[in-house]
Amino acid sequence: MHSRPLLLGLSLAALLAACQEKPKEAAKPDRPVLVQEVAFEARVQERTFVATIRPRVETDLGFRVPGKVARRLVNAGDAVTAGQPLMVLDATDLRLQVEQAEAEGRAAEAALTQAVAELGRLQALRGQGWSTAAAYERQTAATEEARGRTARAERALSLARNALSYAILRADADGVVTAVLAEPGQVVAAGQATARVAGSAEKEAVVAIPEAGIGQLREAEASLTLWSSPDHRYEARLRELSASADPATRTYLARFALPGADDRVQLGMSATVTLREKGGDRIARLPLSALFNGGGGPAMWVVDADGRPALRPVEVAAYESRDVLVRTGLNPGDRVVTLGVQKLDAGQRVRIVQALEF
Repeated sequence: MHSRPLLLGLSLAALLAACQEKPKEAAKPDRPVLVQEVAFEARVQERTFVATIRPRVETDLGFRVPGKVARRLVNAGDAVTAGQPLMVLDATDLRLQVEQAEAEGRAAEAALTQAVAELGRLQALRGQGWSTAAAYERQTAATEEARGRTARAERALSLARNALSYAILRADADGVVTAVLAEPGQVVAAGQATARVAGSAEKEAVVAIPEAGIGQLREAEASLTLWSSPDHRYEARLRELSASADPATRTYLARFALPGADDRVQLGMSATVTLREKGGDRIARLPLSALFNGGGGPAMWVVDADGRPALRPVEVAAYESRDVLVRTGLNPGDRVVTLGVQKLDAGQRVRIVQALEF
């Protein structure tokens, strides 16, 4: 009779003991990670600047004589050749000046002819004793004066004809009309700019360089890519650097020659000038997502041969828009976790994948 209560008590004790036992924790599954193998290379510092394609020579053209614009023969954007007419002045007054100069030239020639004939007669009379030396000298002086008036009339006629030719404004070189600054009916002064022509022979890239980049500018290797053709790179050579900064932007204007520019490089296009300068450091370029900082400074997770990550402190040389440049702390060939570094634990086994798993 005493055995049944004893068995019941033992069963209750075993049940209570089983309830008090803690369940075993399930093992964490291997976490998939993306890695990148560390490779050191010579540090190349690059800086990029926005540039604009401009002509090396851009000239404001104007008439060499005053007058009223009669015709405009080109528009902004037109391609022109050397000697091509751009504008024409009303040449009525200029033609009258040519006619006046021609009449004065004819009068001077007639006066010279008469003076030479008179000098010949006096010379003959003097040989016969019928003329004095004083009369002969006066006629000689009058003849020389007539020759001077004739020469002056010829020069005046040449000037008048030149002025008439200046009534047509011509392009001085092959290029593109970038601005038209006068319209028909407008009265312009001599030398006033009426058209702007950009020469197409040489093109250059114009860049505004901040003060901090001046030291790197002269030693760096420069190249240019067009926004419209980013896959094609052109050689760029620094041709000119302004001696003083712009008072508003505090930048220096730099002009880069483009010796290999082809037809794809058009005036007014936007481009990017890249300055590359090699430094003495050797760095490993890794994504910014690989960087971890738990309060003890920059570090990275390195996966060992057993597939377990270990946190290593690193020395950062520089930060870029997408990458971090590591100087020390890593070895060539190390596999660095590049994504999800905030969710890793030391010693946790990881599984390296080629693409992100969801």
